[in-house]
Amino acid sequence: MAVFKLIKEEINLVFERDPAARSKAQVFFLYPGVKAIINYRIAHWLHMHKHYFLADWVSKHTRKKTGIEIHPAAQIGRGVFIDHGMGVVIGETAVVGDNCTIYQGVTLGGTGKDKGKRHPTIGNNVTIGCGAKVLGPFSVGDNSKIAANAVVLNEIPPNSTCVGVPAHIVKRDNVKVASAAVDLDQIHIPDPVSMELCRMRGEIERLNKELEEKTNETV
Repeated sequence: MAVFKLIKEEINLVFERDPAARSKAQVFFLYPGVKAIINYRIAHWLHMHKHYFLADWVSKHTRKKTGIEIHPAAQIGRGVFIDHGMGVVIGETAVVGDNCTIYQGVTLGGTGKDKGKRHPTIGNNVTIGCGAKVLGPFSVGDNSKIAANAVVLNEIPPNSTCVGVPAHIVKRDNVKVASAAVDLDQIHIPDPVSMELCRMRGEIERLNKELEEKTNETV
């Protein structure tokens, strides 16, 4: 009964949060993210009751049908919304808190160097933009935002916004900590390549100035 209650909650929450949803029937039958979460609940129940083969079969069948792969042993909270969903991968020891939003192409994975707990722990009310990669056994704090295509390799404190490759924090507790656009709207985010080129150009200018000063001193 608990599983069916969670499924009902999931449908209702997605219907309320997605302005494109026209009916709960549409959400239930046509949303791949909802289908993936529902099947994950079943697979997770089977896994917890040691029906490992059946759990894995449900997981693999879901990946084939939706393009979303969630390991049956992962722990996913209430009200998690996987929007669009294609290419989402959530690893075996990953933990996802309540009321999170995960866009397409997101990976909650490992680095290949860790044993035991290998995947990230995502707090409550976290938004992870499309294409973002969160890799390793660390935590992402509550109410944080990860920009599209960011690669997160270290712990993120609560109430933070991070961007870039590798990701760095640009806003915390509604205060900017770097000169960057910080609203996670999937469009107006910093270009990490452009930012790095600007940094390198500044470094080159500094070195040229030092070289010129040294040359003048020796003349």
